[in-house]
Amino acid sequence: MNLALEKPLASFDLETTGVYISKDRIVEIAIVKLHPDGTKETYHKRINPEMLIPIEVSEIHGIYDVDVLDAPKLGEVGAEIIAFLDGCDLTGFNLKKFDVPFLIEELDRVGFDFDISDRKIVDVQNIFHKMEQRTLVAAYKFYCGKDLTNAHSALADSEATLDVLLAQVDHYKEIENNVPFLSEFSSYGTKTLDFARRIGINKDGIPVFNFGKHRNKTVKEVFTKEGGYYAWIMKGDFTKDTKNKFTAIWNEMKGIK
Repeated sequence: MNLALEKPLASFDLETTGVYISKDRIVEIAIVKLHPDGTKETYHKRINPEMLIPIEVSEIHGIYDVDVLDAPKLGEVGAEIIAFLDGCDLTGFNLKKFDVPFLIEELDRVGFDFDISDRKIVDVQNIFHKMEQRTLVAAYKFYCGKDLTNAHSALADSEATLDVLLAQVDHYKEIENNVPFLSEFSSYGTKTLDFARRIGINKDGIPVFNFGKHRNKTVKEVFTKEGGYYAWIMKGDFTKDTKNKFTAIWNEMKGIK
């Protein structure tokens, strides 16, 4: 079974200076774009993070400070990244928790708005965990019968992720070969409004806090009784996506368009 695409599907992976979305930086990005006609395009760039890469992180992905010393800064290539992803649905391994919010945050930091509101997102890790409960290396071996010898290279991981997705579609009869189904199927069991999973959705479809002293309380209820909590969130160490979602709820309450 081939993957049925109505528009291009971009598999992408980031290598970074660390795992903290609000303070770490991108050091490499790779995108493999699969078109509906089966053709592929590749975008691959090392990025100067404008900060030192911790040695323990470099030892994982193999990218050291000297490797990105003369690489372009994100602000210099942000426009071409957005252009390459224009009109694409997105796929990746753990991209909902990490790569998508990280890229949104980083591009916003250098003045670019990466809008994903009209895109479907297929998280290959979630499909894999629902079906097999393993890692990308194991997934590549299980579905594709190959060893992922260059794991933690952004380009190798992007290629492997796309290969695993195509193999998953062929492997499971219950999985439909279209992106809308895959996007829904690869979603988390508990729905959230933001990628960082700070805003949950309760059984009535209402946004609730998914953290802290107001956990499980509706956002509007808390903001109505404690308006300063919104201001605290805006100053806090939350991702741009999470802050935007809270702001949308706040503006709706205040009648701001």
